[in-house]
Amino acid sequence: MINVTTTFFPPLSEYNAQLERIWKNEWLTNRGELVQELEAKLCNRLGVQNALLMANGTIPLQIALRLLADKGEVITSPFGYVATTASIVWEHCTPVFVDIDPATLSIDETKIEAAITNKTTAIMATHVFGNPCDIEKIEKIAHKHDLKVIYDAAHCFDVLYKGQSIFNYGDVSTCSFHATKLFHTGEGGVAICNNDELFGQLNYSHKFGHDGPLKFKGLGINGKMSELQAAMGLTVLPYMDEIVSKRKAAVETYHQALNFDKLRTMEIREGAQWNYSYYPILFENEFQLLKTEKYLQANQIIPRRYFYPSLNSLPYVIPADVPLADRAAKTILCLPLSHDLPNHEVVRIANLVNESLNSRP
Repeated sequence: MINVTTTFFPPLSEYNAQLERIWKNEWLTNRGELVQELEAKLCNRLGVQNALLMANGTIPLQIALRLLADKGEVITSPFGYVATTASIVWEHCTPVFVDIDPATLSIDETKIEAAITNKTTAIMATHVFGNPCDIEKIEKIAHKHDLKVIYDAAHCFDVLYKGQSIFNYGDVSTCSFHATKLFHTGEGGVAICNNDELFGQLNYSHKFGHDGPLKFKGLGINGKMSELQAAMGLTVLPYMDEIVSKRKAAVETYHQALNFDKLRTMEIREGAQWNYSYYPILFENEFQLLKTEKYLQANQIIPRRYFYPSLNSLPYVIPADVPLADRAAKTILCLPLSHDLPNHEVVRIANLVNESLNSRP
């Protein structure tokens, strides 16, 4: 069986070597040596000033919203993972959905300004599948209306935009280090912020508000990454160039082998250096998607419908008219893509998709 993705497991001996450091230090959590080392190495690789590791990829979103959105309206995209919208609601803010650009699948920046009200406090935009939003236009709108910008960059490890890390944009950018992601710590995430004062707020907020062992600087929760998670990250990090290279090769094979007469894939934004994190294909209609999904499953291939349903249909939000997001959610399917997917299997998967589309109902 071929799943939509597989987790990269580094050599066990190398992970054990990191665990031995933990046992030697007798320190499992509370920002230990390995966490701080991984933060420094991530800053160096990604080209960012500050990186704050956390227990998962959702907590950074929640803390950023708590600090910046002030329980107001947050303009966001309905096409993405549920954690984005759920975080907005969880932090007592109101999500205001803006439709997507059908080519890049990210939020349509031309529709943001019309959604701004006197209750709007922030924009939370998602770089869908690691494909950058129109950052310049979003930043310009935010500056004009005095809004904060939080980027859900969960899929964006190693993504560059105009030569620099995608994480350097916005007031706060977040990334997920879940086991299914390009770079992972088993479970984990990071907040990146180049404003030292705001970064300090993020820091104390993720450790109960502590400012030293006996003082508190402000309100906080427990979002700390453990040394065990950091050990995994330190072991995975040296393999990132290899992982990205192999995924790039698979993506290029898909591009060559798929018949795009009845399909399309997303358009990578000009100026972006993408990371090959997912391989989405969009069908002409939902019937074709369901037919192809069933055909692949019958051949022991398990794709996934990212992201279905559109988030404006969640039971705890105000419904919105976002036809392009609705259509994308109903017609998009991610094909298997991982570091260990052989080229001949990529070709076989593409041929099965082509066969399904060319066969009669």
